[in-house]
Amino acid sequence: MPPDVLKMLNSGDTAWLLASSALVLLMTPGLAFFYGGMTRSKSVLNMLMMNFATIGIVSVLWVFYGYSLAFAKDVGNHGFIGGFGRVGLKDTLISASGTSPELAFVSFQLMFAIITPALISGAIADRVKFGGWCAFVAIWTTIVYFPVAHWVFFFGDLSTTKDGGFLADHIGALDFAGGTAVHLNAGMAGLALALVVGKRVGWPKEPMRPHNVPFVLLGAGLLWFGWFGFNAGSALAANAQASVAFINTQVATAAAALGWIIVEKFRYGKSTALGMASGAVAGLVAITPACASVNPVGAIILGLIAGALCSVAVGMKTKFGFDDSLDVVGVHAVGGAAGALLIGFLATPTVTGILTPAKGDGPAGLFYGGGFGQLGKQAIGVVLVAVYSFVLTFVIGKVLDKIMGLRVSEEDEVSGIDLAVHAETAYEIGTSHGGSGGGHGILAALTADNAKGSAEPGDKKVEAEA
Repeated sequence: MPPDVLKMLNSGDTAWLLASSALVLLMTPGLAFFYGGMTRSKSVLNMLMMNFATIGIVSVLWVFYGYSLAFAKDVGNHGFIGGFGRVGLKDTLISASGTSPELAFVSFQLMFAIITPALISGAIADRVKFGGWCAFVAIWTTIVYFPVAHWVFFFGDLSTTKDGGFLADHIGALDFAGGTAVHLNAGMAGLALALVVGKRVGWPKEPMRPHNVPFVLLGAGLLWFGWFGFNAGSALAANAQASVAFINTQVATAAAALGWIIVEKFRYGKSTALGMASGAVAGLVAITPACASVNPVGAIILGLIAGALCSVAVGMKTKFGFDDSLDVVGVHAVGGAAGALLIGFLATPTVTGILTPAKGDGPAGLFYGGGFGQLGKQAIGVVLVAVYSFVLTFVIGKVLDKIMGLRVSEEDEVSGIDLAVHAETAYEIGTSHGGSGGGHGILAALTADNAKGSAEPGDKKVEAEA
């Protein structure tokens, strides 16, 4: 690395960014448990596989061209999509991003690129072919996520203006850690794909309750833990901005969890563990864009609003008739949009300008003397990302469904997508598979059963397990 670049680096900032990258990666397995616990037991492995496959696919694409399309400077400064200056991570070994090596920033943003399509998986749980999902992830990440990441996260040369992403620089919408680029984007994509794939067999008449609520709480806990890297890590340095984002993440999440279960208590007479976990995730989603724009009191207000709003939104999906299996729309689309819009009301100039005190305070929300200007910018960002994501996802889904078919057969869906698609089950019930421990043992047992022309009682029990 050139000596002039080495002089720019700060070991503390680099360590924080690398640690944050690891925290954000942990969020995807956490999401897999959160979603996996909410599915029925016959499809939990499929949900985990969808999330882990996303890690593999996006990681490879990111190196080849994803990072370049999201963060290389675009030709003409239009701000819509990056160029090809970083294809294959060209020149990232010898350059810096702020006070850290560029490769640290590459790693950090890769984890954002991974979790965004993974979030979509919850909307189509129980009914999609694994191969179709893998193809969707590759195409959607390329056509939808990489450009939107450029809109929101790319600031170009910080010494000039209007040379970054068009929402961040040209419009001036605030989104510190991805409420629009990640959560609203994934939520609208989930809605579009759920409409393409269609409803689960038996929905909404048949009860489709979570099979393992402790899994849900475990997943929510891992998400909460990892989210400190997601939000505070977006400061890209161990500084005052990271500290503000950290405390705001904590208090907004806590407030949202309380807001959700309070609404539950008034609507249904009970407060549930599932509601507490879902409320926490809703709070994490909503504070993501706003964590470096509001003060801690504003974060609590934002969290309470988001928790209550998302709780109500989740209860409305049956009225609209779309089968969003695990409430991706109600939590991520609604929560992401709410958090982005509330910046327009609650943004505190002393917080938004925390890194530039010499230049005066930063943008202010309506309640802090900023008028409707910032709220209008936030609304533009929300509308553009929502429309772009929904329309493009719907087209991608329709084309893939036409070419390869996205949905498993009704028989496989009813009997269990885990066994039908992956030849595995999450839970060994009965004795016929005892000690097999994995897919090879199950495949051997199935082969033996087919040779005998009948299944053992234990196998029937597994296949019928709901």
